[in-house]
Amino acid sequence: MSLLVVGLSHRSAPVSVLERAALTADAQAKLLQDTLATEPAAEAAVLATCNRIELYADVDKFHAGVAELSTLLARHAGAGLEELTPYLYVHYEDRAVHHLFSVACGLDSMVVGEGQILGQIKDALARSQALHTAGRLLNDLFQSALRVGKRAHSETGIDRAGQSLVSFGLEQLAENAPSGDGAADAPSGSGTSVEDWAKGKRALVIGAGSMSSLAAATLARAGVAEIAVANRTRSRAERLVEILGQPGGTGVAARALPIGEATDELPRADIVVSCTGATGLVLPAQAIEEATAGRAARPLALLDLAMPRDIDAAAHRLDHVHLVDIESLAAASADAPMAADVERVQHVVAQEVDAFGAAQRAAHITPTVVALRTMAADVERVQHIVAQEVDAFGAAQRAAHITPTVVALRTMAADVVAAETARLHGRLPGLGEREFAEITQTVRRVVDKLLHAPTVRVKQLASEPGGAGYADALRTLFDLDPQTVAAVSRADASSTDDPNRGRS
Repeated sequence: MSLLVVGLSHRSAPVSVLERAALTADAQAKLLQDTLATEPAAEAAVLATCNRIELYADVDKFHAGVAELSTLLARHAGAGLEELTPYLYVHYEDRAVHHLFSVACGLDSMVVGEGQILGQIKDALARSQALHTAGRLLNDLFQSALRVGKRAHSETGIDRAGQSLVSFGLEQLAENAPSGDGAADAPSGSGTSVEDWAKGKRALVIGAGSMSSLAAATLARAGVAEIAVANRTRSRAERLVEILGQPGGTGVAARALPIGEATDELPRADIVVSCTGATGLVLPAQAIEEATAGRAARPLALLDLAMPRDIDAAAHRLDHVHLVDIESLAAASADAPMAADVERVQHVVAQEVDAFGAAQRAAHITPTVVALRTMAADVERVQHIVAQEVDAFGAAQRAAHITPTVVALRTMAADVVAAETARLHGRLPGLGEREFAEITQTVRRVVDKLLHAPTVRVKQLASEPGGAGYADALRTLFDLDPQTVAAVSRADASSTDDPNRGRS
């Protein structure tokens, strides 16, 4: 059996396709059950988030597995196979392991380093365990992915990228939003800082997750006059409001409201940041148009950090409205804000205009340049961790493959010892029990010592790439009964079928 993953994500498919292919919880459960009912698959797990849908399976045939998994994915996503095929990707064996580990570390996320994916991987594992579709391979794989992701976040600064994206999005609004001086199409100017632009404005933050919370804190530090937090779960919005208003914090006036009242809050807002897990639009263009009617002096700045989008893309055509979404931010690269800062530093150095002004701008930008180098180093370290863990996981799986053969060999040796000592006891009936026990123990020690070195060595060899043939060689050399080996494998598998095994 071999690991196979078939999926599509924000890297392979446009937003419109991802939105259409989104899977409900019931659809995910049915997809798992149908996958296990197919001939090629023995285990299955599905990782479905706002910007990826991936089906993992343990299959016995590669081509048949790809065809079956692709068909099932399209069917349960409610899309035609011919529509999804151009956007599907396939990873097999070590590449599939590498892919999931990279996903767990946030290297494959739209926001590089984001930690929310770890919870989604944990949920995917729990779902497949509850439905009994995850066996030893997928249990080990997903548990290892969770550990690798936690290690990446604890040993590197990879999760600093989320701050970069929020900051970059707000910088884009500050630099390109209408000025509000009556010239609706005139940008505020590339020299406007987020602090100067946001000071005294009213902000509406939709969502209370990590990205929304980060945006709220950034706006509070920038000096907005007030923040309204709208969220589907009212208690989470109230918790974020409580954090924003804690003593020694930003001191911003903040209040919580249900997400259903977000559109009612639009006429008061100057800045809107949205990042929810909703599958449909949170702010339709019509609601935005009605909220901004007749307010040329107060343009509305919209920052959509959700995938799929929360804010209707048609809003960018409205007067006095400026929309920036995560797709446009990520289009250049995950390091776009860093690259922009580096370019500004180079411009300051090249021009050598006012020495004092150039020094001040360079001093302001230098930490960002350092952050770029640090981020690149963090990504490289995480990639190194992923490579290490892929090798370790593969070695463990190959070693586990030979274990039933080694157990069967030792079982055969024990049977031979038992038969020969029983024959000896029959031929020497006068032999005392003490002497017989000593002889039996000696024979066992001899057999154990003879088997120790070759069995240890064969496990080492089998754990290396290309070591799958050692199990066959061992069975041939010692004429082991294939049924005995299979029985050991079944017994070993049944001991790991507990759905609660390895649950995080």
